[in-house]
Amino acid sequence: MTALSTREKLLAAARAEFAAHGIAGARVERIAKQAGVNKERLYGNFGSKEKLFEAVVSQALAEHTDAVGQPTGDLLEYVGKLFDFHRDNPQVLRLMLWEALHYGDGELPDEQTRAGHYADKVETLATTLGTEPGTRAAVTMLFLIGLAAWPSAVPQLTRTVLPGSADLTQVRAQVVDLARRMLRPE
Repeated sequence: MTALSTREKLLAAARAEFAAHGIAGARVERIAKQAGVNKERLYGNFGSKEKLFEAVVSQALAEHTDAVGQPTGDLLEYVGKLFDFHRDNPQVLRLMLWEALHYGDGELPDEQTRAGHYADKVETLATTLGTEPGTRAAVTMLFLIGLAAWPSAVPQLTRTVLPGSADLTQVRAQVVDLARRMLRPE
């Protein structure tokens, strides 16, 4: 078994710290301690806390892309995969929510790259739907993501809106059914 590199240890520790406290509340001392290194290694590897946050978010989004893929073929299966990923990886949504709070309406450090990534997804979705890529396909992509991710993004709302202990299998089935009705209105 190979030991994790200092960079990998810092990324893992930072992911937990940023997911729990956001970029403003995260402390480099806690990240370094959790990674088992001194904080100078954090700055040596990433330059700043902000650059470390960028690297953590980038890594999390790459994992999302690898797990979920493109919206091709069966779009309902795609929505189910989105739901499953966010249910099983709540840190990714937390990172995205903290990012939203931190940057607000300001430009993200990698916004152009990310916009290109989503433009590819919108184009793939449009092809799958047999329509033109444009605002309608982009809004559909945004709504599919929101529909699948929202129950995990706000677990307190999910708990309080749904009666008793919510069966996530049923929630997933209903999310997929809503996507079906949205994509194929009768």
